[in-house]
Amino acid sequence: MKLAIHHRKGSFSERWIEYCTNEGIAYKIVNAFDSDIINQIEDCDAFLWHHHHSDFKDVLTAQRILFALEHSGLKVFPDFRTAWHFDDKVAQKYLLEAIRAPLVPSYVFYDKTEAINWIKKTSYPKVFKLKGGAGASNVKLIKNQSKAINLVNIAFGKGFPQFDTWQNLKDRIEKFRRGKDTFKGLIKGVGRLFIKTDYAKLKSNEKGYVYFQDFIANNSFDTRVVVVANKAVAERRFVRNNDFRASGSGRFDYNDINIDCVKVAFEVAERLKLQSVAFDFVENAEGKPLIVEMSYGFGTKGIKQAPGYWDIMLQWHEKQFSPEEWILDSINKSFEKY
Repeated sequence: MKLAIHHRKGSFSERWIEYCTNEGIAYKIVNAFDSDIINQIEDCDAFLWHHHHSDFKDVLTAQRILFALEHSGLKVFPDFRTAWHFDDKVAQKYLLEAIRAPLVPSYVFYDKTEAINWIKKTSYPKVFKLKGGAGASNVKLIKNQSKAINLVNIAFGKGFPQFDTWQNLKDRIEKFRRGKDTFKGLIKGVGRLFIKTDYAKLKSNEKGYVYFQDFIANNSFDTRVVVVANKAVAERRFVRNNDFRASGSGRFDYNDINIDCVKVAFEVAERLKLQSVAFDFVENAEGKPLIVEMSYGFGTKGIKQAPGYWDIMLQWHEKQFSPEEWILDSINKSFEKY
C-alpha cells in the first residue's frame, strides 16, 4: 500500500506523516492544488486530504478532486459518504432527518414570506445558524419575533458575510479574559474589523435561505463524540461565560459521559458508513441525546486528553489513542478485505 497525502500544517496530515514514517508505510506528500494532481498519484493506492472549511482553496476544490478520484476506484479520505455534507448544516438536517436520527428540531426556508409566516407562529428562543462555520461562528440565539424577522430581511436582502468580525472580536475578548488568547490575538481581532480575511474576501455573502433550530434549554455543556473505525471517544464541552454556545469554549472534561450519546453516535456512523465523524449532542428535558450537528473533521487537542475510548461493543479501553492513526489503520484494513 502506498499513500498520497496532502499536507497542511495543523491538520491530520502531521500525524499521518509521522505515523507512516515510524511504521514504514509507503507514502508521498503531494500538493492537491497542482494542475496535474491526478497524474501525480497514479502510483498510489489511496489519497488523504484533511481539508478545512475556512481555507477558500480547500472549499473550492477539495471535494471535486476527492470525489473524482473515488469515482476512478481509488480509496480516498474523506470519501463521498463522509464529506458531502461537511460544513453544511442544512445538508446535515436533510441527511439526519432522512434516516430518522435524533436531530434537534430544525427548520429551513427558501422563501421570505414562508419564513416570516413561520416566525410569527413559532415559539422562542430559537437558534439561528448559517449553513457553514465551526467553533460556534455564525450562530445566534434569537429571543423574539422582531429579531428573527430582521435576520430574514438580511437573508433575503444583502445576505450575511462569511466572517462575523464583531462576534470574532467578542469571542477573542472572552478568551483573553480566561487566559486562552494572547494580547496579540486580541489586537488581531480588532484588526479584523477593518481588514477582511482572505476567505471573507473571496467568499460571497450567504443569502437566499434561513435556518433555525429549537433552543434546547438547561444544557450547561454539550457532548462531543468522535467515531472512527468502530472506536468512539467523548468529551463534555462547557458553555462559554454569559453565552449559550459550547463549541469553541476551550473548557472540557471527560467525566459522566452519557453513554446514550455514544450509542447513538455508533449507530448513526454505521448507518451512514462514515469513515470519521464528530457528533455534537445536547440533551432534552427527558435526558434524550439530540444531535446538533456533525463533521468529518475535528480538533484533536482536546479530544486526545480523554483517558480512553469505547469499542463498538461499548467496552471501555483506558489507554492512549490517536484518531489520526485510527483513520490510517481503517484505510489499511480496507485493502485487506480484497
